[in-house]
Amino acid sequence: MDLLSNKWIINLLVCCFYLGKWFSSGAGCRHTLTCVRCNSVEKKIYVHLNYKIPCVRLLNATHQIGCQSSLSGNVGVLHVLESEENLDWVLRSGPNPPYMVILEYRLFTRSIMMKLKNGSGRVAGVAVVAPNTNPAAGFSPHNTCPNENTGVYTEKYDPTMAHCNVTVWNPLGNGLSYEEFDFPIFSLKDDNETQVIRQCYYDHNHVVNGSAPQYPLCAMQLYSHMSAVTDTATCMRRNDINFSLNPDMVCDPLGDFNVWASTRPINNTAKGHKNGESVVIAAARLDSRSFFFDIAPGAESGVSGFVTLLAAAHALRNVTQEAHLNRTILYTFFQGETFDYIGSSRMVYDMEKNQFAVDLDNVHSVLEIGQVSDDDQHYNIFFIPFHVLFQVNELIKKLRAAATGLNVSVEEPGFSQPLPPSSFQRFLRARPIPGVVIEDHKSAFTNRFYESMYDNGEYLNISYPPNMTPEEQLEHITDTARVSKVSKAGPPLSTFYFFLSVTQMLYSFLVQSNNSWIQQLMTSDYANHLTDRPANLYVGVAVQQSEPTYLVQHLLANLTGSTVNATQDNCKNQRMDPDDKDSKHLYYYFWVQGAAPPNSTERQGFCVRSTVRLSKALSPAFDLHQYTSTDYSTWTESRWKPITGRIFLVASHDLEVNYTSLIRHRFF
Repeated sequence: MDLLSNKWIINLLVCCFYLGKWFSSGAGCRHTLTCVRCNSVEKKIYVHLNYKIPCVRLLNATHQIGCQSSLSGNVGVLHVLESEENLDWVLRSGPNPPYMVILEYRLFTRSIMMKLKNGSGRVAGVAVVAPNTNPAAGFSPHNTCPNENTGVYTEKYDPTMAHCNVTVWNPLGNGLSYEEFDFPIFSLKDDNETQVIRQCYYDHNHVVNGSAPQYPLCAMQLYSHMSAVTDTATCMRRNDINFSLNPDMVCDPLGDFNVWASTRPINNTAKGHKNGESVVIAAARLDSRSFFFDIAPGAESGVSGFVTLLAAAHALRNVTQEAHLNRTILYTFFQGETFDYIGSSRMVYDMEKNQFAVDLDNVHSVLEIGQVSDDDQHYNIFFIPFHVLFQVNELIKKLRAAATGLNVSVEEPGFSQPLPPSSFQRFLRARPIPGVVIEDHKSAFTNRFYESMYDNGEYLNISYPPNMTPEEQLEHITDTARVSKVSKAGPPLSTFYFFLSVTQMLYSFLVQSNNSWIQQLMTSDYANHLTDRPANLYVGVAVQQSEPTYLVQHLLANLTGSTVNATQDNCKNQRMDPDDKDSKHLYYYFWVQGAAPPNSTERQGFCVRSTVRLSKALSPAFDLHQYTSTDYSTWTESRWKPITGRIFLVASHDLEVNYTSLIRHRFF
């Protein structure tokens, strides 16, 4: 019997002892009193962890990655690791295994984690103390070659450039996010709760002069049991064979929704080819990830690109509405690109199957904005010299002309340089479409924290003067918003209001979405999804819509659409008046909350009409039931029971056994 089981037996007997005294007093006891008695004892024994972000299990066509606990949770004696040399106590010499290892962020390295992974059962789990400020050195738990098997470079097309043979895009990548660990790994915030954990360790477990501490010892339990195992094909098969009325699903496909809008309304009801329509896709990715499930700020890897595209769409609104352009711009924000291009591959698939508003024959070219947060005022343009090279050169000439006078340089890395990881690659897999990808790097990423918890607002220098209220921060035009490429990517509209919208967008994604500006632009039912922390850019599972998708959908509608005179009922019914039969095919309507006048709590809502739409960002592999596909993403996320963590003092094995035997003899 393990330590936790003995503890629970003792807890139960103590509760029974208290209840026995209650009944013997003649007072009687109701069920609620029983719970109160047991809970009061439980609270005296355990300190529950409030902030705990787990590493979870993900699966694809061939294997599983991530972390999990045992069915009853993993329990181990706390050990604060002070240096890599201190690992010997955990892995060999410590007398009280298994150990629950507390890691300061500087020790959260591949070298240490792989030694713990191979710890021969002496490691019960790991808790990483997240720093309050970013580390000085770079850290990326992602791969060195993101999405290497699902891009355009394959054994069939230009194999010399496949698998990052020419350029290692993410040289700092240590691959931890793609390892499998058979114990739980949690992230803890460096706050008062973590200080309690440290103090518990130093009071009871700290090794002094090499001698082992005496019981009682401070222990920790982490619970994060995952339901899915092996690979996606296995878990999807188990989903299908569950015949109960309330089936217990074991995994869900990763996915969400792409967000798109056109500068000229397109009939979204009639799918497929549109005669005479020529579309330029202006694209950015929406998602990011990190090692831990709920911490994916994606400041440079995601936010810098899609905020730039939102700002450009805002700047072009009046021009595109008033001028009669030869081509329609399709602003497109792809979800799930981190996991083998989920969103872009789905859009290409739908275009090929006539399930989208336009098809690939309508696509003139693609312009994608990638990581553009570097402050050196320098862009690099990547392209592939297909037989459409003339059209690509025309695109580059126009981009260079637009950059003139903006103090921004535009360069081509060279013909020998492959395309970086980008959504454009999925279009090129289908056909040779002209296009370019704009990045702030010429070869390897300049992002030192790619796909990590440190790719955050601090990394983009999002900072505010001291003693500012949240409302003042929201209105403060930061240096990042004023001088970065996020502001310079659009036309030269260097006005106060343009910079203000950029800084408000950065604040909403990288500081907190629950702010007065965003509240005004949201519908009342979506406003409940706003949070008081940075947005989590992890794509999540296809059964729910993520916070970034909500935000971009409403921001794009407000920044590119127009306010129309419609009642709330007509607005919600997708029409401007009762006789309007066609607008719902061309436009989408939002009744947003609006602002409350001074000295009033009643918001003045209004109707926004835009061309913003959502389209499915679910890998075609799941519609086709091709769970071992090599053409499409097959990533799924395991389901799990509630995530918990707690610390407590544990007595020696001998004392627990003797105490349990004594109680059994006395009461049974």
